[in-house]
Amino acid sequence: MPRAKPHILFLFSDTGGGHRAAAEAIIEAINLEFPGQVTTEMVDIFLQYAPPPINLAPRIYPHLSQMPNMWEMGYRASDGRRRTRFAYTMLWPYLRNSLERLMTNHPASLVVSVHQMINSPVSRTAQVYGIPFVTVVTDLVSTHAAWFCPTADLVVVPTQAAYKRGLEMRMPGDRMQVVGQPVADRFTMPPGDRIALRERLGWRQDLPVALLVGGGEGMGPLAATALAIDEARLPLQLVVVAGRNKQLRQQLEQHPWKIPVNIYGFVTEMPDFMRAADILISKAGPGTISEAFIAGLPVILYSKMPGQEDGNVDFVVQEGAGVWAPRPQLVVETLRTWLAYPETRRAAAINAVRLARPDASRRIARLLVGIAAPRITKPA
Repeated sequence: MPRAKPHILFLFSDTGGGHRAAAEAIIEAINLEFPGQVTTEMVDIFLQYAPPPINLAPRIYPHLSQMPNMWEMGYRASDGRRRTRFAYTMLWPYLRNSLERLMTNHPASLVVSVHQMINSPVSRTAQVYGIPFVTVVTDLVSTHAAWFCPTADLVVVPTQAAYKRGLEMRMPGDRMQVVGQPVADRFTMPPGDRIALRERLGWRQDLPVALLVGGGEGMGPLAATALAIDEARLPLQLVVVAGRNKQLRQQLEQHPWKIPVNIYGFVTEMPDFMRAADILISKAGPGTISEAFIAGLPVILYSKMPGQEDGNVDFVVQEGAGVWAPRPQLVVETLRTWLAYPETRRAAAINAVRLARPDASRRIARLLVGIAAPRITKPA
């Protein structure tokens, strides 16, 4: 009887932070690096296996993300090694049966978490079943204490700052590796012909392109920022991605624009949008920042989730890859400067390329398969 293929179970939840996207990017990389040799599976740990009221987290998150002060209070109150250890000790009797059911229903060679709030109890359960456990940290710099479970076989982190934070949380250094943020393979493709891309997208060739995004849900003061740019009548064309926020898209489409503008809802062509643009204006999400670095885009960050994304802003600014502009007028002033002095924009773009880690997803894939199936080697 042929031996079953190694099976890797990915645990995620749609509670911000690009957890789903990170898992999908790693699975894609596994299939590219080891075609047909490994099977994978994704489970939304909160929706499918968390007991009430924890299972409501994905439903609550979009509303909570609109209340930054409350979000920050909860983040900071829970962010500490002793606090997380105490919380999980208290929750363990309540979670145990659900997690044992998870392991029984989804037998795996390796369990991988891409969500910070489940690592300690999942690691504890995986140990009982003799299954290796790996965490892939999907926050870029400001990493919550819950990411770092000292019993994990490996914790993959995106930056040196995250590695340092892990050491502070008593995570053994030999069980952490700095690899980078996992992104979909389509973001790592060669840049192609920008002129041809703009032609296909219907964008003008004679004006710089500022790409304004707010994540898949169109979060942050995106509308106010877009309207301030329009009111300033800057010599550029604006591309706005409103994501799944239909009300926002409709509001923007009804506005009498003074500058050239293209408005989109949720798009699947973001890699081409980034390759065809000159500047990215974005919320400080880790995935978007990492994708911008790969595209060589200078970044204007106009919004962040307090606590969770504070370090992302510091990282971009300190490394010279962009600017923090938390008010629409500051975004306008930065754009005006970058348009008047293109060398400042080019310097930020050079720094973005320096920080890029386009091979992160494939490197993570090789690490995971090496743990799940040490005998498998990458095809020549």
